[in-house]
Amino acid sequence: MPRIHVIGAAGAGTTTLARAIAGRLRIPHFDSDSYYWIPTVPPYKTKRDKPVRDQRMREDLHRFDDWVWSGSAVSWKHGSEDRLQLCVFLTLPAELRLHRLRLREEQEHIDLPYVSKAEIERELEEFMEWAARYDEDGLEVRSRVLHEKWLATLSCPVLRIDGDGPTNAHVAQVLDTLRELDIEQMPNPERQ
Repeated sequence: MPRIHVIGAAGAGTTTLARAIAGRLRIPHFDSDSYYWIPTVPPYKTKRDKPVRDQRMREDLHRFDDWVWSGSAVSWKHGSEDRLQLCVFLTLPAELRLHRLRLREEQEHIDLPYVSKAEIERELEEFMEWAARYDEDGLEVRSRVLHEKWLATLSCPVLRIDGDGPTNAHVAQVLDTLRELDIEQMPNPERQ
């Protein structure tokens, strides 16, 4: 069974694709945000301590033989890179990615009675400015340059999926690649 990492810029659709792959293969899905952020109301306010975050992720990824993991965790110390069988690098043109991201963020924060409208708008603009720099920033932050450098270090194949398209078509590309790599796709309940 596969161990797959789906990576890309914020708003590229990595979590959506990873969930769809995991659902299709009937294997666990893990997302970096659930390790990075402590659940709060409103969300995304408190970061986890790095050692705790890394340990939690390490435990989850080593508890299962098969999984799909989404998000950018290239500098984390969880020790799972050597277990990867496939990395999917999902890209999307910046204009479309940022449009999708703004719609998603506005929808998620539309009815937060415990946060002022001005605070929501300020945080959204800060987040959007950060996300917009993905293609220009260097190695010091989550960026295309950082991702490309990390991808070059992997020993597993990297599947690049560029552009917009339906999630089911991207899932089909991943499944075709798994077949080409002769990676088993049917879950084995005895190993879970």
